[in-house]
Amino acid sequence: MNEDAFFQDLLDAVEQQLQAPQTRYVAKTFERLTSKGMNPEDAKERIAACLGEETDAMYRRKSGFDEKSYREKLEAIDPDERFEP
Repeated sequence: MNEDAFFQDLLDAVEQQLQAPQTRYVAKTFERLTSKGMNPEDAKERIAACLGEETDAMYRRKSGFDEKSYREKLEAIDPDERFEP
């Protein structure tokens, strides 16, 4: 799988998390970022990057998904931070 396809899968997962009641914290992160001026696409990309980091760590550790770590990564997103074009 190439990187673009993997990132698209992460974005799709973020879309699902934004709707799911079990991951309300993802929607709250999205709301926080967009309310502070980040455009919605950038906010979703930043969340997807956090999800990708946590997924990668899960495979490297050979353990389950660490939801606490994922939440911490989401909370640490700076709304003024932008991806390079």
